Amino acid sequence: MTKAYFARSAAVLAACLSFAVTVDAQAQAKHYKFAYDQPATTGFGVAGTIFSDKLKELSKGTMLIDQYPGAQLGQEPQVLQLLKAGDIEFCITSSANSSTLSPQAGVMSLHFLFRSEDHLKKAMANPEVAKAARTMIEETVQGAHVIGLATLGLRNMYSKKEIKKIDDIKGLKVRVQATATEDTMFPAYGAQTVHMPFGSVYTSLQTGVVDVAENGVNVYLVNKHYEVAPVMSMTQHEANNSFVWVSDKLWQTLSAEQKGWVQAAADEVNKTEPAKALDLETQSATKLKALGVKIVDVDKSGFLKVAQPMLEKMAKDLGPHAAKIQQLISAIQ
Repeated sequence: MTKAYFARSAAVLAACLSFAVTVDAQAQAKHYKFAYDQPATTGFGVAGTIFSDKLKELSKGTMLIDQYPGAQLGQEPQVLQLLKAGDIEFCITSSANSSTLSPQAGVMSLHFLFRSEDHLKKAMANPEVAKAARTMIEETVQGAHVIGLATLGLRNMYSKKEIKKIDDIKGLKVRVQATATEDTMFPAYGAQTVHMPFGSVYTSLQTGVVDVAENGVNVYLVNKHYEVAPVMSMTQHEANNSFVWVSDKLWQTLSAEQKGWVQAAADEVNKTEPAKALDLETQSATKLKALGVKIVDVDKSGFLKVAQPMLEKMAKDLGPHAAKIQQLISAIQ
């Protein structure tokens, strides 16, 4: 037998072995639902893709994520209940809605906790902040675990008219997230608060049920809220932060190695999603200006005068985990 024969035989054998490994991996591959209520073109989609790609890489294709954006599986409160029941495996929810399971999660929604976009980016990528958030949920929630953090940037107010200073919001009806922190802060500014699901905001602005809503620039753009509220005032009063969750029902079935892959994928979200989300905010502002939306600079001094003295006290009132997270974030330079 010639050397060429042996070389061809070795190549065929290697190809067969490679094919067998591929087929075996495909046979072992499992798909997991990953839900969130914003379009895939937002920072939630960025987070979902980072998580999915990293988990696929680490698991060698045996753990695959199927994303369900745009509230396909329900709004955030419903998705959290599905997660706890084990009907879905992963989700992203805002820190505000997460506070329905753990009130201390409201710390991430405290007004002017984040001093700037740069401060927000550093804080969300900080391992100690992420660890403290995970510990908070471990000790206060059953049936689910937080494995990572994400952000959509800072929230701003939008309406049919400009809000240039705190006096401009007095007496107005503002749709807010249903948290104790929001229900404290907006009345302190002189506004009236209104609770409703995110999916109702467009129509409520259109019909005058509310005068003002507040959210991130990209969320405002992709949900076309500018059609009914064409003025965005850059208050940057709080962060649009979120938690990445895993169902305890799934978690208990994973091996130590698989848990390591899942956590490493979530760590990758922590590390890289904030910067990408903030880039989306900048790109979205440019698109909005081209659409004729008025972007208004805001004198924040009146808001800060009200909010800053309340920041540390509100964190402590929420609980010890919230107080620790607030201190960690405030100390980041």
